[in-house]
Amino acid sequence: MRFTRAGHVATLILLSLFLIIAGCGGVEPQDGPPREAPDLSNVRDAVPRVEPKSKYGNPRSYEVFGKRYYTLSSSRGYVERGIASWYGKKFHGRRTSNGETFNMYAMTAAHKTLPLPTYLAVTNLKNHRRVVVRANDRGPFHANRILDLSYAAASKLGILANGTGFVEIRAIEPGAPLPQPVRRAPEQAPDKKIRLFLQVGAFSVRANADRLRTRLASLSGDSVDVSPVSVNGSPLYRVRIGPLLDVVHADRLTDRIVSLGLETPQIILE
Repeated sequence: MRFTRAGHVATLILLSLFLIIAGCGGVEPQDGPPREAPDLSNVRDAVPRVEPKSKYGNPRSYEVFGKRYYTLSSSRGYVERGIASWYGKKFHGRRTSNGETFNMYAMTAAHKTLPLPTYLAVTNLKNHRRVVVRANDRGPFHANRILDLSYAAASKLGILANGTGFVEIRAIEPGAPLPQPVRRAPEQAPDKKIRLFLQVGAFSVRANADRLRTRLASLSGDSVDVSPVSVNGSPLYRVRIGPLLDVVHADRLTDRIVSLGLETPQIILE
């Protein structure tokens, strides 16, 4: 079939629109668990071993969604608390940041700045379950997330249903004693109460903290407090919102704070 010039241009426009929609997720499959829940009882924790740094996974810095991230030179002594998410079938079989193939049934994770690979002990702060994973990917690129867990790791920690969980991560040096495995918490055992805050700023001058608190007071119905702490013998005044109801509320509030031109707030768990 022959095309006129106008018809050819129209075809290219339609093709371009299709590709744009596909790139925006219009035909991209949604992430989630496998169709049938597998038996993960034989999936063991990652075993830390000495490995060279990934040739491709450790650029000095990289940029995603307009934000630049700087890769740490070492994971020694690294400890962090925050919100973990998980990823599964949408990325299963795809290439990870260090060039390996993502396997949602392996005990792996993604982190924005730790050197790849890094072995991590990840503890669910609500039920005290703990796993050991091997970070071999970058992400999650979400304001309020510190770690993306594989489907298997998230399942063992008990955060699949909610999609997120409050966790503590600790880097493990190969050869160091491993954390003791944590038995599955009884179903009737109540969750430990974890309080969630957003820290919007920290100032050495109290008046600056008070001005920010006043600005944030009308943003939501949540409490906004100025909390003084001592850092190296000097006072620091933290502006925090909370405690917040849940992660969804924290995410929405974060978006509103950023829309005001303020820096992305920091998640605080207590």
